[in-house]
Amino acid sequence: MNETNRVCVYCQRGPDEIPLVSFVFRDTETWICSQHLPILIHQPARLAGKLPGAENLKGLEGHDPD
Repeated sequence: MNETNRVCVYCQRGPDEIPLVSFVFRDTETWICSQHLPILIHQPARLAGKLPGAENLKGLEGHDPD
């Protein structure tokens, strides 16, 4: 993957600003920062519009990352 594409799917910050974690969803490598990783785990539907298909994902019940 081109380094210029390595930005958080949620906040668009890159590895010079915050640690990033890569993940694969629907056969596409995507990046999320350490601050927004709890959203991916607990409330992935909040990534709707930023991650195709996220609106259909279920997070962990009973956890609020905010």
